[in-house]
Amino acid sequence: MERKLAVITGADGGMGTEITRAVALAGYRVVMACCNLEKAEMKKAQLIKDTGNRNIEVEFIDLASLASVAAFAEKICARGERLTLLMNNAGTMETGRHYTEDGLERTVSVNYVGPYLLTRKLLPLMGEGSRVVNMVSCTYAIGRLDFPDFFYQGKKGSFWRIPVYSNTKLALTLFTLELADRVKERGIVVNAADPGIVSTDIITMHLWFDPLTDIFFRPFIRTPRQGAATAVGLLLDEDAGKRTGTLNASGHPVRLSKKYLPHVQQKELWNRTEEIVRKWL
Repeated sequence: MERKLAVITGADGGMGTEITRAVALAGYRVVMACCNLEKAEMKKAQLIKDTGNRNIEVEFIDLASLASVAAFAEKICARGERLTLLMNNAGTMETGRHYTEDGLERTVSVNYVGPYLLTRKLLPLMGEGSRVVNMVSCTYAIGRLDFPDFFYQGKKGSFWRIPVYSNTKLALTLFTLELADRVKERGIVVNAADPGIVSTDIITMHLWFDPLTDIFFRPFIRTPRQGAATAVGLLLDEDAGKRTGTLNASGHPVRLSKKYLPHVQQKELWNRTEEIVRKWL
């Protein structure tokens, strides 16, 4: 029997590796979609050894380049295979305002617009029983979407990495809710996972106090495996396949505030993003 196919972005990172491990152990064929191929190949070799699943491969994707995202998606689509799982796991928290070749703020491209385009282009491969999981963050609650500044600056005014990151996670959360509604009749389930505060490279601030943070803070936060657990459950657990359009934390659905059901900017965000990615669709 042919193994089901899964695509996982950022599969070479801390949580990405743990998600890949769980999906591989469940018997899936896994495409590790990564931008650091050398690191990804090393992780792949270890994961094959750990899981005994040799159906793990590495493909290049740069979520800071919409052309790269489109090329990756078209390569997967050309296979003509059904896609069962899509895990939008990759993310960044930039230390300054950087711009992509598309004119987008880099955090916004990697955390939101890139995953949006990837998902939209892979949707034709999905059907009844397929699952999309987006890795969000509890910081979505302090996010704010000022258009059009969100896409091109990250936020109004001077750059500050935490608000910009929060804005992208709000956008990804709203994308989850909107997409879930749009594909529900096709039997595709779409959910978001909040991993909590996890000991990964993304929380490194590249400042003088990083060594102190590593000593006094990291031991008390979640390990990558603990952080990945909610996403793994959404991808693989039978019960998780019965719900869609939910935000989940610590393995359980979270009750969203009424302002998100729906959020006043939810459809506007979709329409504005569609305009940005239209040439690749």
